[in-house]
Amino acid sequence: MCCAAGHYCPKKNGDACSLESSQVWGMSRVRGLDVKTLIFLFGVVPMCTFGIYLHGQKISYFLRPLWEKPPKPFNVIPHYYNENVSMENLCRLHGWGVREFPRRVYDAVLFSNELEILNLRWRELYPYITQFVLLESNSTFTGRPKPLVFKSNREQFRFVDSRLTYGTIGGRFIKGENPFIEEAYQRVALDHLLKIAGITDDDLLIMSDVDEIPSAHTINLLRWCDDVPSILHLQLKNYLYSFEFIVDDNSWRASVHRYRSGKTRYAHYRQSDDLLADAGWHCSFCFRHISDFIFKMKAYSHNDRVRFSHYLDPKRIQDVICKGADLFDMLPEEYTFKEIIGKMGPIPHSYSAVHLPAYLLQNADKYKFLLPGNCLRENI
Repeated sequence: MCCAAGHYCPKKNGDACSLESSQVWGMSRVRGLDVKTLIFLFGVVPMCTFGIYLHGQKISYFLRPLWEKPPKPFNVIPHYYNENVSMENLCRLHGWGVREFPRRVYDAVLFSNELEILNLRWRELYPYITQFVLLESNSTFTGRPKPLVFKSNREQFRFVDSRLTYGTIGGRFIKGENPFIEEAYQRVALDHLLKIAGITDDDLLIMSDVDEIPSAHTINLLRWCDDVPSILHLQLKNYLYSFEFIVDDNSWRASVHRYRSGKTRYAHYRQSDDLLADAGWHCSFCFRHISDFIFKMKAYSHNDRVRFSHYLDPKRIQDVICKGADLFDMLPEEYTFKEIIGKMGPIPHSYSAVHLPAYLLQNADKYKFLLPGNCLRENI
């Protein structure tokens, strides 16, 4: 026992008192650590886990420069054009010869539901296309059933009937499969449809998604000039939702090929180091109806970006469009911290409608939703 205050204590009892005090202090310390541990386990850890669940994708995209290097730079070819300059001079400015007669041109696309953009594309390219080739499936890339939208609306495309090779393909509807496998399956089918359309060696073949629209003068240049690269990627101005929100000029997946039997395969990835500057427009998610936004978000190859059901709420989608923000609440897909930080936040509004597809401006009332200052969409 410990001695009372003011009394002499034998050394032995003093040791016992000291030991007992040490044990009490040690127990209080353990209890203190237990409380801190409990706070950490049941407070901090769940909060961090929930934060990673909500923003893990943003964190990984922001840290992308730490583990992924930027791709090899393109050999960018300057693009010369003015409507008052002859084709002979334009070809020579590019270092190319001039042909006695133009090459035939085939424009081939996989179609989902982009009716308005398809119309703009075909109206823009119509004067220079030998054959339009369109393949439509009753399946999305994610294996969801879809109607044959083009077939149901073919009447509005009668102006290309005499030059159209149209085909359909049944989906495989394999649940849980990587969407890029279904996409590749449909692109192989498009190769066969091109042969049915009559493409031959040295014809030009445009490989691009419907919303990647080469400018008419670009295609006219390539069909008249000799010695153009056998595979040439097209640098397109990158727009989101409409021609009000210009992201950058870094869209490059569209390409033009001088067709070679047994060699040319329809694809949507990098196939060459040559890139022709300022060759058209890429207008992504440029739909008239909110329902079309929802359909594409669920249907295209990157549907895994729809991480939460509220992303598909029509009111949210409308707000995002008018702000120029990201539908999937993602950070920019860039390779340096400078580029990521520079593109964070909403896209600035642009009020320029200069050098856009001619048919768009000729029919501005019909396509008002694609022009600056008209972000509201039809909610059907």
